[in-house]
Amino acid sequence: MDVAQLALLRELADRGSITEVALALGKSPSAVSQQLRTLQRQVGVVLVERVGRGVRLTDAGTALAESSVRISTAIAEAEATWDAYRGGATGVVRVASFQSASELFVPGMLTRITEYPGIRVEFDDQDVSQDDFADLTADYDIVIAHRSDDVLPPAPSVLRVVPLVREPLDVGVSLGHRLAGRERVTVADVIGEDWIGVPVDYPIDRVLAAMAVAAGTPARVIHRSTHLPLIENLVATGHGVALLPRHTSLGRAAGRYRLLPLTDVRAGRHIEALLRPDRAARLAVRVVLDAYVAEAALQTSAPVTGR
Repeated sequence: MDVAQLALLRELADRGSITEVALALGKSPSAVSQQLRTLQRQVGVVLVERVGRGVRLTDAGTALAESSVRISTAIAEAEATWDAYRGGATGVVRVASFQSASELFVPGMLTRITEYPGIRVEFDDQDVSQDDFADLTADYDIVIAHRSDDVLPPAPSVLRVVPLVREPLDVGVSLGHRLAGRERVTVADVIGEDWIGVPVDYPIDRVLAAMAVAAGTPARVIHRSTHLPLIENLVATGHGVALLPRHTSLGRAAGRYRLLPLTDVRAGRHIEALLRPDRAARLAVRVVLDAYVAEAALQTSAPVTGR
């Protein structure tokens, strides 16, 4: 079996269509189809079947796609060993991350990897629904994702999941708000406020929805945005309250707004790195991932002050 042809099955399993596989690999759809037909002739088993106007892997195709992951990982591990023998990690590492995580980790991470001049990190802002982060691993070496407490991480058999930090979510209120003098609040204290939220089904929105269920009343969301500084500005100027990530927002809180922990609900988000196993084996990717883990440890050990 040809390793490159097996890799096409993995791509088809991840991307769902021959057209998407062709776009990702810089090939024509007909070339991808031809390689898949060649592989089918070699193994003597149907690997891909038509469904409507598209295709899907058969059970045999799925089994070979899973084998392709193990083969690609073994090759990447061998290359990493060779890179280490030759004296260092080199190459481009592509990272997708939502903005507030980039703000929290990227400056320190880049400082940590300056001793590896052969590594170049390319970043893309990707703030998507928490169910869609796993799909980004098809195009990026490292995906920095977040999920709410009630959602399980992807299965380790599919992706490598590296926990970075659980970040508490506090209620942000303006300095002139009626609750600004409190040290902490309950759901009942705040659920009736005007809320500045994030898009539906994002991790922070799921926490707010859980608060509404606990209180037995819907939350009144008057504005939604993925841009954290805007949300903080709206809170600071008294246009509503918001659930704000503690480690990320605390540095901008002094003199502008208060962060009040919730006492009667577990409010937080898990930030973690998602990687394909074969890409996680690359030496350059390991270096960048280790830098992220070190930065996360630094953030969680920092004293919580200025609230």
